[in-house]
Amino acid sequence: MTATTLPTPAPNAPDARQDATTIGLIGLAHGTSHFHHMLLPPLFPLFIRDFGLSYAELGLLVTLFFVISGVGQALAGFVVDRFGARPVLFGGLACFVGAGLSASLATGYGGLMVAAALAGLGNSPFHPVDFTILNKRVSMARIGHAFSIHGISGNLGWAAAPVFLIGLSSATGSWRIACACAALVSLSVIALLWWQREAIDDHHAAHRQAAAQAQQAGAVSEHPMAFLKLPSVWLCFSFFFFTTAALSAIQSFASPALQQLAGLPASITAFVVTGYMLCGAAGMVIGGFLVQRAERLERLIAAAMTLASALLVLATTGWLPPLLCAASVALAGFGTGLAGPSRDMLIKRAAPPGATGRVYGTVYSGLDVGFALAAPVFGWMMDHGHPAGVFAGAAMVLMLGVLAASAVGGRVHRQAVAASTA
Repeated sequence: MTATTLPTPAPNAPDARQDATTIGLIGLAHGTSHFHHMLLPPLFPLFIRDFGLSYAELGLLVTLFFVISGVGQALAGFVVDRFGARPVLFGGLACFVGAGLSASLATGYGGLMVAAALAGLGNSPFHPVDFTILNKRVSMARIGHAFSIHGISGNLGWAAAPVFLIGLSSATGSWRIACACAALVSLSVIALLWWQREAIDDHHAAHRQAAAQAQQAGAVSEHPMAFLKLPSVWLCFSFFFFTTAALSAIQSFASPALQQLAGLPASITAFVVTGYMLCGAAGMVIGGFLVQRAERLERLIAAAMTLASALLVLATTGWLPPLLCAASVALAGFGTGLAGPSRDMLIKRAAPPGATGRVYGTVYSGLDVGFALAAPVFGWMMDHGHPAGVFAGAAMVLMLGVLAASAVGGRVHRQAVAASTA
């Protein structure tokens, strides 16, 4: 079995307007899933106040979310390949509604665990769902733009959540109202996607015809688990694990760490994560252009993530004034965002035909494992008075991600050279 590209979109490719509709709807769904990654973390200080919880306990909520999401994501890939992406998408969004309502009604740690579990279950199918629909609905001429918008929408969802939840909590005096409003956000997205459901149908007639032709040609003849033999799949998994361990540190603990490290008030540090995500979105825009020109994607990833690591380490040195320290952390998001489109292209090259959902489900579960394992570790650092460790540790695991990406890129390059000389 050899690495190859994902299946091309179906014949009779849609026009630009149809592509834009599909890309926009999937971007909205992806942004909603990332919004619910942050359903609880921005409210951690309020949970400590009301329930007397420690940072380590709160970190375990993040772990619960991503353990359920990671296991579910790997399984969801098979469900998507078997039954289709669209119904699974609606199921995930319904879980987000339940998560928001559960959080709004929580009376203690147990209630927050239910909310985290429902949010994790809802999050689990989104990458196999999204990339399956994009690859089947969007024409090849615009698939690169689709990947870029998909990544940017996720960052915008992350960026919006702290503003939405903290803003509503401050305006209403109740974090419960903020969580209930988060449930209404998901309900509104369900209504919009249902109205435009034809644009996200991955079993439309053109694709069924293409799939039947591929089956007759013997293109889909391998065992459903054969893709697991590809080393590139597991190297991509490792890359996701390391890079999202760093992201977990920033999302969950950057705000309290900067309060302790730089003496900044929560009114400022609460929005550092938003700044990090917005810088990441800007990086993805530029990365989307660079990925088309880069001959060796792993070198672009290495340069971008080394920049991010340097900015995070700079925040721990004490050389910067408090506001510049916070800005250094936020700007690190530009480096990780710059690497995003190259990351998705590496996965595209590692995926065999007919296994879109399975490959994305497996590879992106590395994201969930990274979040799950990192959160309690960085929470322990906070509980034991090591706020600088949050940023130094994030920088270290980013560099491990560089090593994983370099290994993937090396394998892809050798395969390309071998194919050209065969």
